[in-house]
Amino acid sequence: MTRNTAEQPDSDGEGDERTWVASGFTARVIKNEDDEGWAVTMTRDGESEPVLVSPWTMGRDKKNPKPLNHTDFKTLLKGARDVVTRHEAHARAQRHRSVTVLDAEGSSVRVDLDIAADEDDPHAMLSAWDPVGEKLAERRVAPNFKLSSASAGRWVASGFGDV
Repeated sequence: MTRNTAEQPDSDGEGDERTWVASGFTARVIKNEDDEGWAVTMTRDGESEPVLVSPWTMGRDKKNPKPLNHTDFKTLLKGARDVVTRHEAHARAQRHRSVTVLDAEGSSVRVDLDIAADEDDPHAMLSAWDPVGEKLAERRVAPNFKLSSASAGRWVASGFGDV
């Protein structure tokens, strides 16, 4: 059944009971090719690959799938959003590095390297932060810049000049 939970949360509209579209996702109940059962996929609008694939319950006749409903869709939507959130957090973590070094006065300086997720203009941003979180400097660097305690220490010692 195709429904939009924002517009028709409890209606019994006409359509396929194996598809539900709302909130930027499409849930589809499909035949599980690896098994004799059923599976449900959650795919974000505009994407071809599902974010989440999960086993789906058989109906009362034990050969057809249970129809999707509002509660099932909300549960699947939460799971799909959790998967997307974890994936995005992992991608951010892969593009971020941080080290702490001491400056000439012996104060700690945190140096961060953030690689931009931009295929057209590949680059990274190197930034320095004091202990209270105030930005001391920022510089654009190559995306393959290797951040280490030594390279960060040289940058801090140079007064945030050339890297």
